[in-house]
Amino acid sequence: MDTLLVRNARLVNEGREFDADLLVRRGRIERIDASIDNVRADREIDAKGAFLLPGMIDDQVHFREPGAPHKGSIASESRAAVAGGITSFMDMPNTSPPTLTREALAGKRRRAAAGSQANYGFHFGVSRDNLDTIAALDPREVAGIKVFMGASTGNLLVDDPQVLEKLFVYAPTIVLAHCEHTPSILDNEAWWRDRHGEFIPPAAHPLIRDAEACYRSSSLAVELARRFGTRLHVLHLTTARELALFEPGPLAGKRITAEVCLHHLHFDDSDYASLGHLIKCNPAIKTASDREALRRALAEDRIDVIGTDHAPHTLEEKRRTYSRAPAGLPLVQHALPAALELVSEGALSLAQMVRKTSHAVAELFAIRERGFLREGYWADFALVERLAVPRPVAADPVLAHCGWTPFAQRSFHHVVRSTVVSGQLAWHEGRVQDGCQGLPLMFER
Repeated sequence: MDTLLVRNARLVNEGREFDADLLVRRGRIERIDASIDNVRADREIDAKGAFLLPGMIDDQVHFREPGAPHKGSIASESRAAVAGGITSFMDMPNTSPPTLTREALAGKRRRAAAGSQANYGFHFGVSRDNLDTIAALDPREVAGIKVFMGASTGNLLVDDPQVLEKLFVYAPTIVLAHCEHTPSILDNEAWWRDRHGEFIPPAAHPLIRDAEACYRSSSLAVELARRFGTRLHVLHLTTARELALFEPGPLAGKRITAEVCLHHLHFDDSDYASLGHLIKCNPAIKTASDREALRRALAEDRIDVIGTDHAPHTLEEKRRTYSRAPAGLPLVQHALPAALELVSEGALSLAQMVRKTSHAVAELFAIRERGFLREGYWADFALVERLAVPRPVAADPVLAHCGWTPFAQRSFHHVVRSTVVSGQLAWHEGRVQDGCQGLPLMFER
Protein backbone atom coordinates (compact mmCIF):
# COMPACT_ATOMS: atom_id res chain seq x y z
CA MET A 1 0.00 0.00 0.00
CA ASP A 2 1.77 3.12 -1.24
CA THR A 3 -0.79 5.72 -0.10
CA LEU A 4 -3.32 5.94 2.70
CA LEU A 5 -5.72 8.82 3.26
CA VAL A 6 -7.52 9.32 6.57
CA ARG A 7 -10.40 11.76 6.35
CA ASN A 8 -12.48 13.58 8.96
CA ALA A 9 -10.22 12.87 11.94
CA ARG A 10 -9.75 14.78 15.19
CA LEU A 11 -5.96 15.03 15.50
CA VAL A 12 -4.30 15.37 18.92
CA ASN A 13 -0.68 16.42 18.68
CA GLU A 14 1.80 18.64 20.53
CA GLY A 15 -0.83 20.14 22.82
CA ARG A 16 -3.41 20.84 20.09
CA GLU A 17 -6.69 19.26 19.03
CA PHE A 18 -7.93 20.01 15.51
CA ASP A 19 -9.96 18.50 12.68
CA ALA A 20 -7.95 17.44 9.64
CA ASP A 21 -7.26 14.89 6.93
CA LEU A 22 -3.93 13.06 6.88
CA LEU A 23 -2.18 11.62 3.83
CA VAL A 24 0.44 8.87 4.05
CA ARG A 25 2.79 8.08 1.19
CA ARG A 26 5.54 5.44 1.22
CA GLY A 27 5.33 5.02 4.95
CA ARG A 28 5.54 8.69 5.92
CA ILE A 29 3.09 11.47 6.65
CA GLU A 30 3.10 13.54 3.48
CA ARG A 31 0.40 16.05 4.30
CA ILE A 32 -1.87 17.20 7.13
CA ASP A 33 -4.58 19.62 6.07
CA ALA A 34 -8.10 20.70 6.91
CA SER A 35 -9.26 18.98 3.74
CA ILE A 36 -7.25 16.95 1.25
CA ASP A 37 -9.10 16.79 -2.05
CA ASN A 38 -8.18 15.63 -5.56
CA VAL A 39 -5.96 12.85 -4.22
CA ARG A 40 -6.42 9.22 -5.19
CA ALA A 41 -5.12 6.95 -2.44
CA ASP A 42 -4.68 3.19 -2.45
CA ARG A 43 -6.86 3.12 0.65
CA GLU A 44 -9.08 5.64 2.39
CA ILE A 45 -10.43 5.55 5.93
CA ASP A 46 -13.26 7.80 7.07
CA ALA A 47 -12.45 8.50 10.71
CA LYS A 48 -15.94 9.99 11.28
CA GLY A 49 -14.57 12.30 13.94
CA ALA A 50 -12.54 9.70 15.82
CA PHE A 51 -9.35 10.80 17.53
CA LEU A 52 -6.16 10.34 15.53
CA LEU A 53 -3.30 10.03 18.02
CA PRO A 54 0.41 9.37 17.62
CA GLY A 55 0.91 5.66 18.26
CA MET A 56 2.03 4.71 21.73
CA ILE A 57 5.76 4.00 22.09
CA ASP A 58 6.11 1.45 24.88
CA ASP A 59 9.46 1.91 26.59
CA GLN A 60 9.46 -1.49 28.33
CA VAL A 61 8.03 -4.84 27.34
CA HIS A 62 9.04 -8.46 27.92
CA PHE A 63 8.06 -10.30 24.73
CA ARG A 64 9.70 -13.54 25.95
CA GLU A 65 11.75 -14.29 22.84
CA PRO A 66 14.09 -16.06 22.85
CA GLY A 67 13.61 -18.62 25.57
CA ALA A 68 9.95 -18.85 26.62
CA PRO A 69 7.71 -19.65 23.62
CA HIS A 70 4.97 -20.95 25.91
CA LYS A 71 4.59 -17.41 27.29
CA GLY A 72 4.91 -15.38 24.09
CA SER A 73 7.04 -14.31 21.15
CA ILE A 74 7.87 -11.09 19.35
CA ALA A 75 5.33 -12.05 16.68
CA SER A 76 2.48 -12.92 19.04
CA GLU A 77 2.95 -10.04 21.48
CA SER A 78 3.46 -7.41 18.77
CA ARG A 79 0.11 -8.48 17.28
CA ALA A 80 -1.50 -7.81 20.65
CA ALA A 81 0.39 -4.51 20.89
CA VAL A 82 -0.95 -3.02 17.65
CA ALA A 83 -4.48 -3.93 18.78
CA GLY A 84 -3.79 -1.70 21.79
CA GLY A 85 -2.58 1.27 19.74
CA ILE A 86 1.13 0.60 20.29
CA THR A 87 3.18 1.28 17.17
CA SER A 88 6.68 0.84 18.65
CA PHE A 89 8.14 -1.08 21.57
CA MET A 90 11.47 -1.48 23.37
CA ASP A 91 12.09 -5.00 24.66
CA MET A 92 13.91 -5.88 27.86
CA PRO A 93 17.09 -8.01 28.11
CA ASN A 94 15.96 -10.71 30.59
CA THR A 95 15.32 -13.36 27.95
CA SER A 96 17.08 -16.71 27.63
CA PRO A 97 19.83 -16.15 26.75
CA PRO A 98 19.84 -12.63 28.20
CA THR A 99 20.80 -9.69 25.99
CA LEU A 100 24.28 -9.24 27.42
CA THR A 101 26.31 -9.56 24.22
CA ARG A 102 26.23 -8.07 20.74
CA GLU A 103 25.48 -11.55 19.39
CA ALA A 104 22.35 -11.85 21.55
CA LEU A 105 21.28 -8.35 20.48
CA ALA A 106 21.72 -9.22 16.81
CA GLY A 107 19.68 -12.39 17.29
CA LYS A 108 16.76 -10.40 18.68
CA ARG A 109 16.93 -7.98 15.79
CA ARG A 110 16.76 -10.85 13.31
CA ARG A 111 13.72 -12.29 15.04
CA ALA A 112 11.94 -8.93 15.04
CA ALA A 113 12.80 -8.30 11.38
CA ALA A 114 11.15 -11.60 10.54
CA GLY A 115 7.89 -11.15 12.37
CA SER A 116 7.26 -8.01 14.41
CA GLN A 117 3.99 -6.26 13.64
CA ALA A 118 5.25 -3.10 15.39
CA ASN A 119 8.45 -1.07 15.19
CA TYR A 120 11.09 -2.35 17.58
CA GLY A 121 14.13 -1.53 19.67
CA PHE A 122 16.04 -3.47 22.32
CA HIS A 123 17.56 -2.61 25.68
CA PHE A 124 20.97 -4.05 26.53
CA GLY A 125 21.42 -5.85 29.85
CA VAL A 126 23.98 -5.31 32.58
CA SER A 127 25.77 -8.11 34.42
CA ARG A 128 28.71 -8.23 36.79
CA ASP A 129 31.10 -9.04 33.98
CA ASN A 130 30.01 -7.24 30.78
CA LEU A 131 30.91 -3.63 31.62
CA ASP A 132 33.64 -3.55 28.98
CA THR A 133 31.08 -4.53 26.34
CA ILE A 134 28.70 -1.82 27.57
CA ALA A 135 31.39 0.86 27.59
CA ALA A 136 32.23 0.03 23.97
CA LEU A 137 28.62 0.14 22.72
CA ASP A 138 27.66 2.64 20.07
CA PRO A 139 24.76 4.51 21.76
CA ARG A 140 22.80 4.23 18.50
CA GLU A 141 22.88 0.42 18.73
CA VAL A 142 20.51 0.08 21.67
CA ALA A 143 17.40 1.71 23.08
CA GLY A 144 18.91 1.87 26.55
CA ILE A 145 21.02 0.01 29.11
CA LYS A 146 18.89 -1.87 31.65
CA VAL A 147 20.18 -2.59 35.14
CA PHE A 148 18.28 -4.72 37.64
CA MET A 149 19.23 -3.13 40.97
CA GLY A 150 17.39 -5.93 42.75
CA ALA A 151 14.46 -8.17 41.83
CA SER A 152 16.20 -10.36 39.30
CA THR A 153 18.16 -13.58 39.29
CA GLY A 154 21.53 -14.91 38.24
CA ASN A 155 23.89 -12.67 36.34
CA LEU A 156 21.30 -9.92 35.74
CA LEU A 157 21.06 -8.96 39.41
CA VAL A 158 23.62 -6.19 39.93
CA ASP A 159 24.01 -5.23 43.58
CA ASP A 160 27.78 -4.85 43.89
CA PRO A 161 28.46 -1.14 44.67
CA GLN A 162 31.70 -1.12 42.65
CA VAL A 163 30.00 -2.58 39.56
CA LEU A 164 27.15 -0.08 39.86
CA GLU A 165 29.54 2.85 40.15
CA LYS A 166 31.45 1.75 37.06
CA LEU A 167 28.20 1.36 35.14
CA PHE A 168 27.08 4.89 36.02
CA VAL A 169 30.50 6.25 35.04
CA TYR A 170 30.98 4.44 31.72
CA ALA A 171 27.45 3.91 30.32
CA PRO A 172 27.48 5.48 26.84
CA THR A 173 23.73 6.19 26.81
CA ILE A 174 20.64 6.26 29.02
CA VAL A 175 20.58 3.85 31.97
CA LEU A 176 17.22 2.28 32.86
CA ALA A 177 16.91 1.01 36.42
CA HIS A 178 14.61 -1.51 38.06
CA CYS A 179 14.90 -0.44 41.68
CA GLU A 180 14.19 -2.78 44.60
CA HIS A 181 16.47 -3.64 47.52
CA THR A 182 16.88 -7.41 47.47
CA PRO A 183 18.12 -7.97 51.07
CA SER A 184 15.05 -6.18 52.44
CA ILE A 185 12.76 -8.25 50.24
CA LEU A 186 14.38 -11.52 51.33
CA ASP A 187 14.05 -10.57 55.01
CA ASN A 188 10.38 -9.69 54.56
CA GLU A 189 9.65 -12.89 52.67
CA ALA A 190 11.33 -14.99 55.37
CA TRP A 191 9.03 -13.42 57.98
CA TRP A 192 5.95 -14.36 55.97
CA ARG A 193 7.27 -17.83 55.16
CA ASP A 194 7.82 -18.55 58.85
CA ARG A 195 4.12 -17.94 59.41
CA HIS A 196 2.52 -19.29 56.23
CA GLY A 197 5.00 -21.69 54.67
CA GLU A 198 4.31 -22.06 50.93
CA PHE A 199 0.86 -20.52 51.29
CA ILE A 200 1.78 -16.85 51.63
CA PRO A 201 -1.36 -14.90 50.63
CA PRO A 202 -1.18 -12.80 47.45
CA ALA A 203 -2.03 -9.68 49.46
CA ALA A 204 1.34 -10.03 51.23
CA HIS A 205 3.21 -9.22 48.01
CA PRO A 206 3.27 -5.41 48.50
CA LEU A 207 4.32 -5.98 52.12
CA ILE A 208 7.20 -8.20 51.06
CA ARG A 209 8.25 -5.94 48.20
CA ASP A 210 7.41 -2.86 50.21
CA ALA A 211 7.87 0.88 49.84
CA GLU A 212 11.11 0.80 51.85
CA ALA A 213 12.68 -1.75 49.48
CA CYS A 214 11.76 0.46 46.53
CA TYR A 215 13.00 3.68 48.08
CA ARG A 216 16.33 2.27 49.27
CA SER A 217 17.16 1.23 45.71
CA SER A 218 15.70 4.15 43.74
CA SER A 219 17.34 6.71 46.03
CA LEU A 220 20.69 4.97 45.45
CA ALA A 221 20.18 5.07 41.67
CA VAL A 222 19.36 8.78 41.77
CA GLU A 223 22.34 9.50 44.04
CA LEU A 224 24.70 7.69 41.66
CA ALA A 225 23.26 9.50 38.64
CA ARG A 226 23.69 12.88 40.31
CA ARG A 227 27.22 12.07 41.45
CA PHE A 228 28.42 10.95 38.01
CA GLY A 229 26.14 13.00 35.73
CA THR A 230 24.56 9.85 34.27
CA ARG A 231 21.40 10.00 32.18
CA LEU A 232 19.03 7.88 34.31
CA HIS A 233 15.47 6.65 33.72
CA VAL A 234 13.87 4.92 36.71
CA LEU A 235 11.26 2.40 35.65
CA HIS A 236 7.82 1.57 37.06
CA LEU A 237 7.57 3.77 40.13
CA THR A 238 5.04 2.43 42.64
CA THR A 239 5.21 4.53 45.80
CA ALA A 240 4.38 8.05 46.92
CA ARG A 241 7.63 8.19 48.88
CA GLU A 242 9.83 7.80 45.80
CA LEU A 243 8.26 10.76 44.01
CA ALA A 244 10.27 13.31 46.00
CA LEU A 245 13.39 12.01 44.21
CA PHE A 246 12.19 13.46 40.89
CA GLU A 247 11.71 17.05 39.79
CA PRO A 248 8.42 18.26 38.29
CA GLY A 249 8.46 20.14 35.03
CA PRO A 250 9.12 19.70 31.32
CA LEU A 251 11.24 16.83 30.04
CA ALA A 252 13.69 19.09 28.23
CA GLY A 253 16.90 19.41 30.20
CA LYS A 254 16.17 16.65 32.69
CA ARG A 255 18.99 14.18 33.37
CA ILE A 256 16.89 12.00 35.69
CA THR A 257 13.44 10.86 34.58
CA ALA A 258 10.79 8.39 35.67
CA GLU A 259 8.17 6.04 34.25
CA VAL A 260 4.94 4.68 35.66
CA CYS A 261 3.09 1.64 34.30
CA LEU A 262 -0.59 1.20 33.58
CA HIS A 263 -1.23 -1.49 36.19
CA HIS A 264 0.13 0.73 38.95
CA LEU A 265 -2.25 3.47 37.81
CA HIS A 266 -5.36 1.25 37.72
CA PHE A 267 -5.01 -1.34 40.49
CA ASP A 268 -4.28 -1.13 44.22
CA ASP A 269 -3.79 -3.58 47.07
CA SER A 270 -7.55 -4.11 47.47
CA ASP A 271 -7.52 -5.92 44.11
CA TYR A 272 -5.43 -8.84 45.40
CA ALA A 273 -8.59 -10.22 47.03
CA SER A 274 -10.22 -10.87 43.64
CA LEU A 275 -7.23 -11.16 41.30
CA GLY A 276 -4.61 -12.81 43.49
CA HIS A 277 -1.38 -13.63 41.67
CA LEU A 278 -2.82 -12.37 38.37
CA ILE A 279 -1.65 -8.93 39.51
CA LYS A 280 1.57 -10.14 41.13
CA CYS A 281 4.34 -8.05 39.58
CA ASN A 282 7.69 -6.56 40.54
CA PRO A 283 7.68 -3.94 41.91
CA ALA A 284 4.36 -4.71 43.56
CA ILE A 285 1.04 -2.93 43.15
CA LYS A 286 0.68 -1.01 46.42
CA THR A 287 -1.93 1.12 48.19
CA ALA A 288 -4.72 3.29 46.81
CA SER A 289 -2.94 6.36 48.20
CA ASP A 290 0.22 5.35 46.32
CA ARG A 291 -1.82 4.96 43.13
CA GLU A 292 -3.38 8.40 43.53
CA ALA A 293 0.02 9.96 44.21
CA LEU A 294 1.36 8.43 40.98
CA ARG A 295 -1.54 9.91 39.05
CA ARG A 296 -0.91 13.36 40.50
CA ALA A 297 2.80 13.07 39.72
CA LEU A 298 1.96 12.35 36.09
CA ALA A 299 -0.19 15.45 35.85
CA GLU A 300 2.52 17.69 37.33
CA ASP A 301 5.24 16.21 35.07
CA ARG A 302 7.14 14.69 37.96
CA ILE A 303 6.68 11.36 36.13
CA ASP A 304 7.54 11.67 32.45
CA VAL A 305 6.23 8.62 30.57
CA ILE A 306 3.66 5.82 30.77
CA GLY A 307 4.69 2.26 29.85
CA THR A 308 3.21 -1.20 30.21
CA ASP A 309 5.99 -3.53 31.42
CA HIS A 310 4.03 -6.20 29.52
CA ALA A 311 5.25 -9.52 30.96
CA PRO A 312 3.05 -12.51 30.09
CA HIS A 313 2.87 -15.80 31.99
CA THR A 314 0.48 -18.69 31.59
CA LEU A 315 -2.57 -19.04 33.82
CA GLU A 316 -1.21 -22.34 35.08
CA GLU A 317 1.93 -20.57 36.28
CA LYS A 318 -0.07 -17.79 37.90
CA ARG A 319 -2.16 -20.30 39.86
CA ARG A 320 0.85 -21.64 41.73
CA THR A 321 1.70 -20.84 45.35
CA TYR A 322 3.32 -17.52 46.19
CA SER A 323 7.00 -18.36 45.78
CA ARG A 324 6.36 -20.29 42.53
CA ALA A 325 3.90 -17.89 40.88
CA PRO A 326 5.90 -15.63 38.53
CA ALA A 327 5.63 -11.85 38.54
CA GLY A 328 4.29 -9.99 35.53
CA LEU A 329 1.09 -9.08 33.66
CA PRO A 330 0.05 -9.03 29.97
CA LEU A 331 -1.01 -5.45 29.19
CA VAL A 332 -0.17 -4.30 25.64
CA GLN A 333 -3.52 -5.17 24.02
CA HIS A 334 -5.33 -2.65 26.22
CA ALA A 335 -2.59 -0.03 26.45
CA LEU A 336 -4.20 3.04 24.86
CA PRO A 337 -7.74 2.30 26.13
CA ALA A 338 -6.33 1.95 29.66
CA ALA A 339 -4.30 5.16 29.30
CA LEU A 340 -7.36 6.98 27.94
CA GLU A 341 -9.35 5.83 30.95
CA LEU A 342 -7.16 8.22 32.96
CA VAL A 343 -8.51 10.97 30.71
CA SER A 344 -12.10 9.81 31.19
CA GLU A 345 -11.56 9.86 34.96
CA GLY A 346 -10.08 13.38 34.89
CA ALA A 347 -6.59 12.38 36.00
CA LEU A 348 -4.97 13.67 32.78
CA SER A 349 -5.97 15.79 29.82
CA LEU A 350 -5.95 14.15 26.41
CA ALA A 351 -2.92 16.23 25.40
CA GLN A 352 -1.06 15.14 28.53
CA MET A 353 -1.83 11.49 27.86
CA VAL A 354 -0.48 11.79 24.31
CA ARG A 355 2.67 13.43 25.60
CA LYS A 356 3.27 10.69 28.19
CA THR A 357 2.72 7.81 25.75
CA SER A 358 4.31 9.20 22.57
CA HIS A 359 6.02 12.61 22.48
CA ALA A 360 8.01 12.27 25.69
CA VAL A 361 9.10 8.71 24.93
CA ALA A 362 10.43 9.74 21.52
CA GLU A 363 12.29 12.68 23.05
CA LEU A 364 13.65 10.75 26.03
CA PHE A 365 15.13 7.97 23.88
CA ALA A 366 16.05 10.28 20.96
CA ILE A 367 14.00 8.23 18.49
CA ARG A 368 14.31 9.54 14.96
CA GLU A 369 11.17 10.82 13.20
CA ARG A 370 8.58 9.09 15.36
CA GLY A 371 6.27 9.98 18.23
CA PHE A 372 4.61 13.00 16.60
CA LEU A 373 2.09 13.73 13.84
CA ARG A 374 4.39 15.78 11.62
CA GLU A 375 4.77 15.98 7.87
CA GLY A 376 7.85 14.00 6.86
CA TYR A 377 7.76 11.77 9.97
CA TRP A 378 6.99 8.08 9.85
CA ALA A 379 3.26 7.40 9.87
CA ASP A 380 2.71 5.75 13.27
CA PHE A 381 -0.74 6.50 14.62
CA ALA A 382 -3.95 5.11 16.07
CA LEU A 383 -7.57 5.97 15.38
CA VAL A 384 -9.43 5.85 18.68
CA GLU A 385 -13.18 6.15 19.14
CA ARG A 386 -14.86 7.49 22.26
CA LEU A 387 -17.79 5.20 23.06
CA ALA A 388 -21.21 6.30 24.28
CA VAL A 389 -21.31 3.19 26.48
CA PRO A 390 -18.10 1.68 27.94
CA ARG A 391 -17.09 -1.58 26.28
CA PRO A 392 -16.35 -4.61 28.47
CA VAL A 393 -12.82 -5.87 27.95
CA ALA A 394 -14.18 -9.43 28.08
CA ALA A 395 -16.16 -8.79 24.87
CA ASP A 396 -13.02 -9.21 22.77
CA PRO A 397 -10.63 -12.17 22.39
CA VAL A 398 -7.25 -11.88 24.10
CA LEU A 399 -4.45 -11.77 21.50
CA ALA A 400 -1.47 -12.19 23.83
CA HIS A 401 -0.20 -15.77 23.63
CA CYS A 402 -0.92 -16.38 27.32
CA GLY A 403 -4.65 -15.90 26.65
CA TRP A 404 -5.68 -13.74 29.62
CA THR A 405 -5.76 -10.14 30.81
CA PRO A 406 -5.96 -8.58 34.30
CA PHE A 407 -8.53 -6.14 32.86
CA ALA A 408 -11.08 -8.90 32.16
CA GLN A 409 -13.61 -7.46 34.64
CA ARG A 410 -13.13 -3.84 33.51
CA SER A 411 -14.81 -1.72 30.83
CA PHE A 412 -13.18 1.10 28.89
CA HIS A 413 -14.60 4.25 27.31
CA HIS A 414 -12.37 4.10 24.21
CA VAL A 415 -11.65 1.50 21.55
CA VAL A 416 -8.79 1.39 19.03
CA ARG A 417 -10.34 1.22 15.56
CA SER A 418 -7.16 1.32 13.48
CA THR A 419 -3.41 1.29 14.06
CA VAL A 420 -0.92 2.31 11.38
CA VAL A 421 2.74 1.27 11.72
CA SER A 422 5.32 2.88 9.42
CA GLY A 423 2.52 3.65 6.97
CA GLN A 424 1.08 0.12 7.03
CA LEU A 425 -2.34 -0.78 8.34
CA ALA A 426 -1.58 -3.14 11.24
CA TRP A 427 -4.96 -3.26 13.01
CA HIS A 428 -8.36 -2.34 11.61
CA GLU A 429 -11.93 -2.85 12.83
CA GLY A 430 -11.14 -5.63 15.26
CA ARG A 431 -8.62 -7.59 13.21
CA VAL A 432 -4.84 -7.77 12.89
CA GLN A 433 -3.89 -7.00 9.30
CA ASP A 434 -1.45 -9.60 8.01
CA GLY A 435 1.50 -8.35 6.00
CA CYS A 436 2.48 -5.43 8.23
CA GLN A 437 6.17 -5.48 9.18
CA GLY A 438 7.55 -3.11 11.77
CA LEU A 439 10.88 -1.34 11.28
CA PRO A 440 13.85 -0.95 13.62
CA LEU A 441 13.80 2.24 15.68
CA MET A 442 16.67 4.61 14.93
CA PHE A 443 18.25 6.58 17.76
CA GLU A 444 19.79 10.02 17.19
CA ARG A 445 22.58 10.22 19.77
